[in-house]
Amino acid sequence: MDCFIKKLFEGNKDDLIHQQFQKFSKGKFENRAMIRVKNSGGKYTLTSSAEYAKELIMNFAEKLGDEKTRVTGALISALDLDGFEYKEKKSAIGVRKYIINSEMSGNEILELCGKVTKAFFGLSFNVGEEELKIKDKSPKSAKGSGSTKKEGEKAKIDFCKLKTKDTELIKKFVFDSEAEKFKNVEISHDFIIDDIVISDELKTECENDFAKLREMAVRKGRVVRKMVVDGKEIIKEIVFEAWG
Repeated sequence: MDCFIKKLFEGNKDDLIHQQFQKFSKGKFENRAMIRVKNSGGKYTLTSSAEYAKELIMNFAEKLGDEKTRVTGALISALDLDGFEYKEKKSAIGVRKYIINSEMSGNEILELCGKVTKAFFGLSFNVGEEELKIKDKSPKSAKGSGSTKKEGEKAKIDFCKLKTKDTELIKKFVFDSEAEKFKNVEISHDFIIDDIVISDELKTECENDFAKLREMAVRKGRVVRKMVVDGKEIIKEIVFEAWG
């Protein structure tokens, strides 16, 4: 599966895209969906911010298929979750952490991803000699200008780490024609939310459920994709709409 940014730039829409944007209010949110990839003779090391966690897990699980591997980490949510197996549950400051440590097939991981939609997936596992590691903690909440890095400071991109030789998997995240034969690439995005649209039908459906209203509202705006490919800076921009 392609990452949500690739889908946006190709004009596609789905629920996973909506889930990425439903937490944002109006405003400009800089340095989002960051990714850094190093290519050493076909051996790739990809590090990214937390936005890509579930998509990396699902793509890696697709590679695993029917085979099983040890899966560790946690599902993290502000809600009580059920319908899946976990080792233990920890709670602190309104956050539930469901510890995962078990043998799972790739298809079982995909089933879990489809079943649990209101949680952050911080899972780590191997597929053969290839490795995916994701921090099992809550990612930082969406903030505006206060979340940007200081001038001259190098962005910290280390929430997810993937080691793979799979070029086609890398292309799902680094999909640009300008980066077909890169050695080093760094990408970040600015999300500019210009409007949040709530239809009359949605108002009627949600009535006084303001949390659901915020969740289902349509975000409209722009995504600015900023790339540095082997030292060359490239900027692209699209208009987008993420709906419920």
